[in-house]
Amino acid sequence: MNRTAWRNRMLGIASLVGVGALAVAGCSSSSNSGSSSSPAGQPTKVPLVVYSAQGYDKAMTTAFQKATGIPVKLDDNSTGPLLTQIEASKNNPNWGLLWVDGATAFASLDKQGLLLRGYEPNVAWSSLGSQSLPADKSYTPTGVTFMAALVYDKTKVPNPPTNWQQLLQPQWKGIVGMNDPSQSGPTYPFIAGMMNYLGGVSPGEQYFSKLKANGLIVHPTNGPTLQALTSGQIKLALVQSSAGVGAALGDKNLVVKYLDPATLLPGAIGIDAKAPAAEQAEAKKFIQFVLSSQGQKVQQSGDPTGDSLYYPVIQGVNPLPGLPPASSVKTQTIDPYKWGPLEATINTWFDSNIVR
Repeated sequence: MNRTAWRNRMLGIASLVGVGALAVAGCSSSSNSGSSSSPAGQPTKVPLVVYSAQGYDKAMTTAFQKATGIPVKLDDNSTGPLLTQIEASKNNPNWGLLWVDGATAFASLDKQGLLLRGYEPNVAWSSLGSQSLPADKSYTPTGVTFMAALVYDKTKVPNPPTNWQQLLQPQWKGIVGMNDPSQSGPTYPFIAGMMNYLGGVSPGEQYFSKLKANGLIVHPTNGPTLQALTSGQIKLALVQSSAGVGAALGDKNLVVKYLDPATLLPGAIGIDAKAPAAEQAEAKKFIQFVLSSQGQKVQQSGDPTGDSLYYPVIQGVNPLPGLPPASSVKTQTIDPYKWGPLEATINTWFDSNIVR
């Protein structure tokens, strides 16, 4: 091949390579068109998948997305179904963070290696916050309520029970109601709390069996149980404190009472240990936002007659009016790492022997 022919051939190859490079660049641009665009040098924003059972979660995710530009996909459901979803997909998870009430659920997930450990937001914890933070920092407390609150109509129940054993008396037969722990996240910590108070699983099972023999009525969650109270089906409702106080704010005949002891119930957020690094980083930003002054305003206004009636875990944030001082309620704290792994077994026993 002469020099002229060789030169012409190489020019042709170079032209083809240039066209191919442009084509590849065009395909690359097209394939990335579905991702959130970010300025050069900044990480690409990916959808943050939020599993939540909180009444203010829609308001919070909306405010967070507006403040940060991070897209959020909210899956709002009761705690039980959310935990079932996590269990079913634990080998290929599709959630970024979980926000529910009850440290036992998070302790169980942590022991399975499903939560990111070692993250603590830069905040000033109150005493409630400090005592609710796990040693391995696998979940972050966002507020505290009590379980269970005893709610009743003072015009129909002038002399309510004063201790847990009195619920077993004949005068309360068929008129006591509570939630199903397989649906209601706050209810398992209540059951575990009663077992802890009574000395173990077996004494606790005996207590709830006696309560069933005395006509205990079980509804799925706080709402239906309180509806049973206002409709007259039951006269004593054992529900989460925030739900009970919210109901009492709307009906002045309703009274909220706490039998000794009530179980401390932290609401918390845990991050999926298997989520992509970008989504984990966004989940950390979400937690920091929730616990910021802006986030606390959203949390306290997003569900003012329900989940917003919590006790803050940040210094300088006061609970909403209508809540009694936390110090006025005699409480116990259960070890979530002892009772969390027992949740599935105890819930199965409860549904088989008490609900049915």
